[in-house]
Amino acid sequence: MRDKARSSIVWKLNTKLFLRLLNIFVNLNFCLALVCVAGLFLHAEHIAGDAAEKLARTGLPSLESTEWLDLNGIEISPHTVEPEGFHLPLSIQPYFSSLTAAEIRSIELPDPGNLTMLERIRDVTYNVTVELDNRSYIISYRPQNTLQILITLFGIIVLIEFIMLLSNISSNGRMIRQTLRPIEQLAEATRSLSHDGTFSPEQLKDLAGKLDDINATRLDTRISVGETQSELKSLASAINGMLDRINDSYRSQVRFVSDASHELRTPISVIQGYANLLDRWGKKDEKTLQESIDAIKHETENMKGLVEQLLFLARGDNNTTALQMERFELSALAHVVLQETQMIDGGHEYASTLTSVYINADKGLIKQATRILIDNAMKYTPSGKRITLSVSREKNFARLTVQDEGIGIEPQAVPLIFERFFRTDESRTRTTGGSGLGLSIAQWITERHGGHLEVLSRLDVGTRISIILPLVPEAENQT
Repeated sequence: MRDKARSSIVWKLNTKLFLRLLNIFVNLNFCLALVCVAGLFLHAEHIAGDAAEKLARTGLPSLESTEWLDLNGIEISPHTVEPEGFHLPLSIQPYFSSLTAAEIRSIELPDPGNLTMLERIRDVTYNVTVELDNRSYIISYRPQNTLQILITLFGIIVLIEFIMLLSNISSNGRMIRQTLRPIEQLAEATRSLSHDGTFSPEQLKDLAGKLDDINATRLDTRISVGETQSELKSLASAINGMLDRINDSYRSQVRFVSDASHELRTPISVIQGYANLLDRWGKKDEKTLQESIDAIKHETENMKGLVEQLLFLARGDNNTTALQMERFELSALAHVVLQETQMIDGGHEYASTLTSVYINADKGLIKQATRILIDNAMKYTPSGKRITLSVSREKNFARLTVQDEGIGIEPQAVPLIFERFFRTDESRTRTTGGSGLGLSIAQWITERHGGHLEVLSRLDVGTRISIILPLVPEAENQT
């Protein structure tokens, strides 16, 4: 959570604003301190100059005058030792009293002892040594009262600045969140588009202005998220996720249309060929006539089945296929499908292992998926070999399995068998392998019910395909 907060653009922007305001206050305080020091220096020089002029006119003050001078923080006394200190730069000496401008100055700090830094600063003494009538005097000025006032005012200013910094943390946070709210809303809208199955024209139009550079020929364009802050990273990831989905859908549609066109072209060409044959020679040749009619009927039936499968997948892609959910016994459904298959197929041996399990699903669709698996087993299992249908329970799932002793599938082809129009090799031609849409339909039906398919296959050994579906809870089974 701490790492997430640190990576937050709100936190980082707030920190930057805080540090910027703190930097402004520090610089202002530094400038204010310089102004105060310069003003205090000028004030001390003015007092020292006035004191030197009066000393030149009247000499050392009497004891009574000394007490009055103490009230103003000024002390004048003879100086017998060699003075130590600093001289004012020659460039600014003309702006000060002629009696003190060229003299030596010093700043005296009291003995630290138990004094704090503030107490030491408050007790600073500014000394100016002057030469009058071949005698040396030292004029000392202690600006205690002035320093105390300045330090108090400076402390009040720092306290006010501290309060302003604290208040700005929350106010800046609110301002940044309010500023970034459109980005968060856009990220949420994009994320919903990325997960929803459909995109309304209004939703896509809402994002069109921000995705102008991305089109059907550049669907691989992505927003870099490597150095993006967390809020922008959420937006970028959401947009990228949506683009991945659109890209997959677009390429899938292109491939689907191409494959469907190819699949439909063959029966249409066959029908057209036999129609030309009838037109030329088959009108009076009964054998040619019957052969053409049978071929046209066969190809028409294939086209009808292909179109029905295409329409089924198209409705599934558009989420327009409504499931008629009901509770039923899966083993009973499997038994019915097995009986129907045995009636039309006498070339294979059939076996079953059926355990009573209940599921909540669309009975017609589950029956369709089961038939697809059995039809595939019939097509690719040599005559006389066995096909086994089984239903079992595994924890919270029901397993319906069709196992054959057929030609099997190559290992590298197993992950691809659920792709539309996919055939593994030349043995799976249109005559033998159908349209290549059956397993795609079975997968869609299974996943729509919250389940999945499992495949295990070995070449020249056989194939086992299982439909895994959620079980009905025990409480519902008992009702």
